[in-house]
Amino acid sequence: MASETKKRTPKHTPKKAADEGLTAEQQDVDIPKSIRVNRTFRTYRAGQYGHEDVGLSEEQVLAMYRSMLLQRRFEERAAQMYGKQKIGGFLHLYIGQEAVSTGAVNAIRIGRDSVITAYRDHGHALALGMSADECMAELFGRIDGCSRGKGGSMHFFSARHRFFGGHGIVGAHVPVGTGIAFAHKYQADDGVCLTFFGDGAVGQGAIHEASNLAALYELPVVFIIENNQYAMGTATTRAFAETMFIKHALSYHMEASLVNGMDVFAVSKAVQDHVAMARDFKPSLLEVRTYRYRGHSMSDPGKYRTKEELERKKHEDPILRLKMYILEHEMADLDALDAMDEDVKEEVRRSVEFAENSPFPPLESIYEDVYTQKDYPFLA
Repeated sequence: MASETKKRTPKHTPKKAADEGLTAEQQDVDIPKSIRVNRTFRTYRAGQYGHEDVGLSEEQVLAMYRSMLLQRRFEERAAQMYGKQKIGGFLHLYIGQEAVSTGAVNAIRIGRDSVITAYRDHGHALALGMSADECMAELFGRIDGCSRGKGGSMHFFSARHRFFGGHGIVGAHVPVGTGIAFAHKYQADDGVCLTFFGDGAVGQGAIHEASNLAALYELPVVFIIENNQYAMGTATTRAFAETMFIKHALSYHMEASLVNGMDVFAVSKAVQDHVAMARDFKPSLLEVRTYRYRGHSMSDPGKYRTKEELERKKHEDPILRLKMYILEHEMADLDALDAMDEDVKEEVRRSVEFAENSPFPPLESIYEDVYTQKDYPFLA
C-alpha cells in the first residue's frame, strides 16, 4: 500500500520571514535585504457625503441637528452655572466637537452597543439620549443626577444606554473599552464598543497595550481618536513625533481611516463602516480631526492659540455646517430652525431648575453603588 507523502513547510522561507502569523520555527533566522510597507488609508472628507449616503431621512437629519444644538446650549449654560459656582470641580466642554458624538452614535444600536469615553463626556451622553435633567443634576452634584451626584462632570454613566463613562485618568479607560468589547464577543451578543479618547492620550502606554490585545483577540471595538489639535495646551505637533495617528494602526494590523470631524455625515459614514468591521471581529482605528472652541477646562484661558486661528475655525462650526445643509435641501426654513433653537434653550433652562430643586445625596449613601455585595464586611 502506497503511503502518502506529507508536504512540509520549509523552515527557511525568506519571502515570508517578515509576514505576520509565522511561528518562531517557521521564521527565517536571516534578516531580509529590505522590508517594504505599502498601505493606503481611507479618508472621509467634509462635503463628501449627504444624508442619503448614510441612510438618513429628513426627520433624522433634523433630529441630529437638534441633538447637536442641545449639546451646545447645555454646555453654554453649564459654563454660566460654573461661573456662578453652582458647579464644582472640573468642567471640560465639548463645544465644537458635537458632530463627532452625534455622527458616531447614529451609527450604532443605542442600548445594545456600548460607548466609553474620557472626561469630555457631556456631548456623548446627550447624543445617546440621556436627558438634560439628569446630566445637569449630575453637574450640580445632586441625587437625581445620572451618577446620583457622585461623579460630576467627568463621570457620566447610564446602564440603560450602555454608556460606561466618563473617566478622569487620561487613557486609562481605553483598556476598559477593550474589556467591554471582549465581553461582547464572549457573550456572543453581536455588540460593539466605541472607545473614544483624545489626541493627548495617544502617548499613553495603556492605549497601545489595549490596541495590541484588541487585535490579538479580534475584538469588536472601534478606537476613535477625537483629535481636537491640542492636548490641554500643547499642540499635537509639539508633543508627537508622528502626528498622523492612523499610522499607529500599522503596528497592530488594524484598518484605520481619517475623518473630518466637523461634518456629521462624514463621521456617521466612517463609524458605520468601522462598526461593520467590528461586528466581523475586526478592530479598527478612526482618527477624527475636530476642534474645540473653548479651553481645555474652565480654568484654561487658551492663550496658546491665536484669535485668528479661533475665528478661522469658527467658519467650520459643525452646527452651522449642518444648518446650511438643511436650508439648502429645504428640510426646514430659518424660522423653524430658530424655533427649534428656542425650544432647546428652554429645555436647558428647565434642566437648571430641575438640578437646583434636586436634593444633595444623603450622607448614608456614600458607600452605595460601590460594592455589589450588599453585606460587604467593610460596610458593616
